[in-house]
This record gives sequence, C-alpha cells and structure tokens, in this order.
Amino acid sequence: MAVTALVLAGCAQPRTEPDLSRFHDQDVAFEKCDGYAVTSADATAFAADPTFECARVTVPLDYDDPTGRTAQIALLKAPARGERIGSLLLNPGGPGGPGMSMAAAGAKTLADSRVTEHFDLIGVDPRGVGASTPAIDCFTDDENDAGEAYTTVLTGSRTLTADDSRRLVERCSERSGGDDVLSAVGTRDAARDMDILREVLGDEKLTYLGQSYGTRLGAVYAEMFPQNVRAMVLDGAIDPAQSTADRRVDQFTGFQRSFDEMAASCAASPDCPLGPDPSMAVERFQDIVRPLVEDPIITESGRRLDFDAAYGAVVAGLYDSAVWPAIIRGIAEVTAGQSDTLLKILDVFGGRDADGTYPNFSEALYAVNCMDEDRNTPEEEVELKRRIQEIAPFTDAGLGPEGARDPCEFWPAQPTLGIPYAQDVEGVPDTLTISITGDPSTPYEGGVNLADTLGGTLLPVDGEQHTIAISGANACVNDIVADYLVELTTPPEGARCSL
Repeated sequence: MAVTALVLAGCAQPRTEPDLSRFHDQDVAFEKCDGYAVTSADATAFAADPTFECARVTVPLDYDDPTGRTAQIALLKAPARGERIGSLLLNPGGPGGPGMSMAAAGAKTLADSRVTEHFDLIGVDPRGVGASTPAIDCFTDDENDAGEAYTTVLTGSRTLTADDSRRLVERCSERSGGDDVLSAVGTRDAARDMDILREVLGDEKLTYLGQSYGTRLGAVYAEMFPQNVRAMVLDGAIDPAQSTADRRVDQFTGFQRSFDEMAASCAASPDCPLGPDPSMAVERFQDIVRPLVEDPIITESGRRLDFDAAYGAVVAGLYDSAVWPAIIRGIAEVTAGQSDTLLKILDVFGGRDADGTYPNFSEALYAVNCMDEDRNTPEEEVELKRRIQEIAPFTDAGLGPEGARDPCEFWPAQPTLGIPYAQDVEGVPDTLTISITGDPSTPYEGGVNLADTLGGTLLPVDGEQHTIAISGANACVNDIVADYLVELTTPPEGARCSL
C-alpha cells in the first residue's frame, strides 16, 4: 500500500511552468508606423501620423514550447498627453479586430478626455490578426469580392460537405504558415501575450479596455492573472457561462429584434421597401432578397451581391441604429437591381479598401473561434441552423437547414478556452462592465452575468447599438469610464446612462 501511494504521489507532481524570462526581459523598440499598415485605411488612420509610435513584441507561438517558433505582436502607442499613469491596452472585438487602428481612432475621439491625458493608448493586433505575424490567411481578395470567402454556413444559402470543410482548413493552414499557427490563436494564448506586453511596457498591473469579443479576452486574462489586474472596462460583454449554441441563438434573437425595430421605424415612410405593416416586413424582405440565391447582382467590376451578402450587410448595419436608414436604402436599391449601398456597408464593416484589399478580420475570427468555441456534429449544426431560422427568419434563404456543418470540424487542434470560463474569479479588483439594453450582438444579460462572475460593477446603458466606451459620443459613459480608469472609482449603485 505504501509503495502504491508513493507511485501515485509521483504521478501527481505539479506542472512546471515554462521559463518566459527572455520574453519578459525584451526591450520594446518603438518607431514610426509607416511599416505597419496592412491596408490603405491603416495608412490613412495612423501610418503617416508622427504622433503615433509602433512596435512588435516577440512571444512564443506555443507557450508549452517557449524555445521553439515565435510570433510577433504588433502594437501602436498614442502617448499620454499629460501626467502618465500607465498603458491602457485596447481590443476592439471580433475576434479578429485590429487594435492598432482602434487606438489611433480612440486618440482622436477621446482627444480631450482624461483617459488620453493620463494613459498611453496601446492598440494591440492580437496574434494572428492584422500586422501581427504570422497572420491568419485563408482567401485572396478576388475570392472575397466573388463571395467565395465564407467560413460559416450556419446562416444563409450555402452548404458544406466534409471535403469542403477539410479543404477550407487545409488552405488556411497552407496560407497562414502551418498547423502550428492555426493551433496557437486561441484566447488563452492571446491572454498570455497580454501579460508579456504588460511586463515589457513597464506596467506593474494591467489596465485594459475590451469591446465585444474583447470582453472575453479581458475576462480570461482576469481568470489567469487576477493578481496582475489594475482596472478593466468590458464593453458589450459576452456571457462567459453560455454555450456556443445558446449564445448563437440569443445573438440572432437580438438581430431579429433589431430588424423588427428597424422595420417598424421604416413603416411610417410611404416609400418603405419593407412595406407599411411591420408584421409583414420579414416576408417582404424575403421576397426581395431570396431571388438573389439564383440570380445575384454582379457589378461591372465583378463584385457579387447574393443572398448571403445582402443579409450579411443587413446584419452588419443592425449593430448601430444610426445605420438603419442606410440598410433601408440598400434594400430599396436591390428592388431596382442595384447593390451599391449594401456592398458599402459590407466594406465598412469588413474593412475592405477602395482598391479591393481586405484585412484578415473574417479569417482571424474563424480561426480564433475554432480554438475557443464548442464544436458540433453535422447533425447538431443542422439543428442549430434550424433554431436560428426559426427565431431569426430574416436570415432564412428558404432552402432549409440541411447542409450546415461546423467549419472547425477538421481543425488541427481542440479548443483550449473551455466554456464556461472565468467563473467566480477571486483576487481581481473591481471591474466595470458596460451593457447596452438594445445591443443586437451581445445581449444585455450577458453583461449582467459577466459583471456578476467577476464580482464587478455593471453600468447599464439604454439604447440600440453595440458598444459605446471608446466612441466619445456619450458624456455620461465618458465620465464614468474616465473616473474608473483614472481614479479607480466605480459609479454608485443605480447609475445608468442613455444613448
């Protein structure tokens, strides 16, 4: 018995953490940003602006093998205008959104804020994203323009076979630098990167603002490194306890609610393309866009507006009620065989340049989700598509749910996030979660649940849009965020803002 106990004890030795000292001890060489632009939009936003500084920080590609292959994380700094408190790391969401352009935009929208007075804004392109290397790459620009660059069939008209799904992963691996790259883009690896960035930027504690998916990244960092958190603003929160399937259903429930609200506001206009009766708006929308399944609109330059692109543009516009008039105008154009406005909405949302260059936003989103989210069998994916079509009929191409398939089925590694995550985190200081009541993408209750699991403060905001904290457009939110980040003062119980 004693020998058995000794053997068992020997099998339960604590895991030895790899030595990351060479990454923590590296110097960050900030320089001009002209070599960091991925698109012409980047060049306009920050590359030629001498007030911004850029750098790349080396991290392990695989944290279990820090002596092996490395990755480079690109970051942009907008230096503090006054007495500096430290760095404020930014993530715009996605996953796949580039933080460098977020910091450049934030320096302008918050130009007179106490936030930019006291903090260096640090926009980070997470591993696999934007100017960081290696970057996820699955499609050419021409394939994007032709509507061939899709990574999900959970909504819309397309289907996937097992061979399609396998080939999709194979081409992403080949174009991105190998299976080891695809296996290393999960949120837990990105959170480890943030801790290296905190260290090399000289911050004892992390100050962070994340939006949408960025709230997941922040919550996972708080779970993994609670002792290293100074302050976190989590805006447009993902519910950390919700399964992938349930979150998708809730998300599309929110999009349908926003579609219905948009249709109701449109109905008062005599020329509303969705008609005067909001209860018939979905049917009218289907009458307009379903013919695009077989007869897409092709522009003179070869761009394609099919059903998936049309409904995708509507979804993109539903993120902010200010875009609703443009959606309505775009739907009216489709009835006349035109596609300009809906394609423009897609371009703005997806970051397509005027010259036809695409960032890797959608490809990185696909890759990170493959390393984070629950995976479904083909039967489960068909059932999930059926549920989504039922609760969000404006997404339904009229072809049924058959042919839905999880595009991560043949991914070279299993998900590493673990859902639920960040449950009952202890030792983290007060966080500030902002949740908008009419958020179509991350429902309000997700923010309630995230604030609760982190033991932090919730700021409800009444309105119809997705995220608000960095826009500078709302004085109530601006003041509360500045008080929290600068003074570490959270709003009193019952505080609430309106858009």
